[in-house]
Amino acid sequence: MIPKVRKAVFPAAGLGTRFLPATKAQPKEMLPIVDKPLIQYGVEEAMHSGIQNIIIVTGRGKSSIEDHFDVSFELEQLLESKQKTEMLSMVRAISDMIDVSYVRQKEALGLGHAVLRAKELVGNEPFTVVLSDDIISSEVPCIRQLLDVYEYYGASVVALVEVPSDQISAYGVVDAELVSDNGSEGRLFRIRNMVEKPKAADAPSNLAIIGRYVLTPEIFQCIESIEPGRGGEIQLTDALKYMLRNRPIYGLKFEGTRYDAGDKLGFLKATVEFALDRHDLGGPFRDYLKNLCIQ
Repeated sequence: MIPKVRKAVFPAAGLGTRFLPATKAQPKEMLPIVDKPLIQYGVEEAMHSGIQNIIIVTGRGKSSIEDHFDVSFELEQLLESKQKTEMLSMVRAISDMIDVSYVRQKEALGLGHAVLRAKELVGNEPFTVVLSDDIISSEVPCIRQLLDVYEYYGASVVALVEVPSDQISAYGVVDAELVSDNGSEGRLFRIRNMVEKPKAADAPSNLAIIGRYVLTPEIFQCIESIEPGRGGEIQLTDALKYMLRNRPIYGLKFEGTRYDAGDKLGFLKATVEFALDRHDLGGPFRDYLKNLCIQ
């Protein structure tokens, strides 16, 4: 019987230097898309995928993440006294939505190291990894799509997107063969190899790994077995490549739209499109954009 995935790991100890000065005193994960912080989109995606246990890997200066998912008695009392019931329900829903645990990553030594810090809390069971930078809009949550593949094959699965050649050097890129026997309509691949941040000329394909993973617990031993890679960091891609020696790994081109909210332009695109999709903001915001004179 294939073990059920019950936990999601959120690496959140990075410094967010691409968004300075905004991230000098607040975590990148707390930057809002419209009125909701980046990390909450990922947590809600995990929750809607059937996962109830969240592990957030934090670092120095990240206490506002813990505060966000904690109960705020003073705020709740204020809203209750002013009879702002809708806001009160929204605030309570954030702290009630899911069980959250925290572990510290004292040094930013790479994504692989951040995942390894969650080893004791995850235990010997499969889990998913969610990077808050990647906001994904889809009818079926991206994590749920990956879990469906995991539950069929019992193997690790990563989310894939097609990336233009001029951007490929920013990603982990896979060499993979199409799996044709499961009705996935050309979206499921068995990975043969992967390369971390290759030059465009050296990339084995245009299929890149983005911030959604379902991993079997063997990944922890693989992380512990590899040497630091680019920049002296322990790369998760290198650990996955090590895992390929003995275990299969699949890649899924998920159905949905991915926004790279770790990039300023991607962040702006997500803000505009999520605002347009809001029932309370979409109409007025659309009218504003139509009347905006763009030089």
